[in-house]
Amino acid sequence: MKKHCVELQKTGQFSQFFLDYIGGKKVLAPFYAHLPKLESFKQAIEQKTFSEGNRNILVEALQSQYANLEVSHVVSANISSLASNKTFTVTTGHQLNLFTGPLYFIYKIVSTINLAKKLAKTYPEYKFVPVYWMATEDHDFDEINYFKLDGKKYEWSSEQTGAVGDFELDKSFKAFLKTVSFAPEVFVEAYSSSKTLAEAVRKYVNSLFGDEGLLIVDGDDVKLKSEFTEVILSDLFEHKPFEKASEATEALQELGYDSQIFPREINFFYLDKGVRERIEKMESGFGVVNTEFRFTDEEMKALVEKHPERFSPNVVLRPLYQEIILPNLAYLGGPAEVVYWLQLKGVFDHFDVPFPMILPRNFALLINEKVKRKMSQLNWDMEDLFVDVDHWKKTFVKAEASMDIELNKQKEVISMLFDSKGKEALHLEKTLKNAFEAGKVRSLKIIDQMASKLRKAEERRLHTQIERASCIQELIKPGGSPQERVVNMMQFYMSNPHLISELLDCFDPLDFRMMVLENES
Repeated sequence: MKKHCVELQKTGQFSQFFLDYIGGKKVLAPFYAHLPKLESFKQAIEQKTFSEGNRNILVEALQSQYANLEVSHVVSANISSLASNKTFTVTTGHQLNLFTGPLYFIYKIVSTINLAKKLAKTYPEYKFVPVYWMATEDHDFDEINYFKLDGKKYEWSSEQTGAVGDFELDKSFKAFLKTVSFAPEVFVEAYSSSKTLAEAVRKYVNSLFGDEGLLIVDGDDVKLKSEFTEVILSDLFEHKPFEKASEATEALQELGYDSQIFPREINFFYLDKGVRERIEKMESGFGVVNTEFRFTDEEMKALVEKHPERFSPNVVLRPLYQEIILPNLAYLGGPAEVVYWLQLKGVFDHFDVPFPMILPRNFALLINEKVKRKMSQLNWDMEDLFVDVDHWKKTFVKAEASMDIELNKQKEVISMLFDSKGKEALHLEKTLKNAFEAGKVRSLKIIDQMASKLRKAEERRLHTQIERASCIQELIKPGGSPQERVVNMMQFYMSNPHLISELLDCFDPLDFRMMVLENES
């Protein structure tokens, strides 16, 4: 792949909040612990505290999670290495999208693997393990039950409820799988041999990235949840996470930054087979919304101690849970993820948990020969791929027009004529000035109508060039959204089985620019 880089500011795809953070704007310094730079990792390593006991629990949990899966030597070695205080993780996370969902699922993992490699070269006395956190507890099925390929949507419909990781790959899924008979064997094998969605995702992610040493962590684990009981109790009875996150949210809003997440007094769901519903404080005790579950204060405390796995953190506390159970140094996420972490540092400080470095994943746009050819015909460079096409069309048509299609000189002449004659007519009758003014407005409207007809005529004459630009836009921004947020990786993977290895060669996790990659297959 040929690689070209474009500054993120020039793409029009990112919020000012995100750009200010990666740009190191000083007013945001209180909301994070480390600047997103390679040299910051030395301090992050020194500040990360993770006990031997926690490491042993993590190793045991991962060995159990991988028990029925054949793994590479490097994955096995990475799991064992977590018992050493010289080993640290770098992590990304994502939902269990069908067949990986949008391209950025792959981009997140590739960025994380490459960060671990870069750290290993920079700090050879330590070991760094890349981690993919499976969002098995998420219950928003409508966000993950489809993927888009070549403009077509492939969707699985299911009546199952609760955490999506527990969804069974039943008859309805088998019927859905038949509609994607073109899928590569890595996916077919994973889905066909699995009972649940979580099991299938673990299998295909391991098949795609296991040789790179990627570890797949499922937080829905009783061993791991047992380390989180202090936070669960504090959230339920003291509402400290709500208090700390709200303070940061208000401070950021005063600086002009919009909230990405909204903390609640209680930031846990009740989790059980088929159920993931919010826990709410009631006049007496607690209740689980949309269910008949009710608990006294004492019953709730006992439940936390006996069954911590029944408590599923929301977006406010999932990051804290991750950092409590992993010897983690950095989290890599998309632009919205990166900035919502900045609302959470106070929560980490309250529980005396080191706040990780927050890094953006790599951003990329894959283009093929068809796009390159049309770019050449339009004399576009890589930055032109990110222009607003409607704005480009107006500018292009005006520049290429055979005459002044806006009729600006004519408008000036008519305005001057009506203004001049209106002033002259004042001595005859004062109301004539208003009449001339009204005549000017009507005349200018007629000129505008003529200008519009001229523009449309020029657009018809320049139809070929405009059609090329529209075609490029649909390929790189289907439906108006960036390619990486819409298109499934199979669109490129099926014609280029080396796609992932080529991405690994191209991505640099500390280069915060948009990569335009020429996919030569």
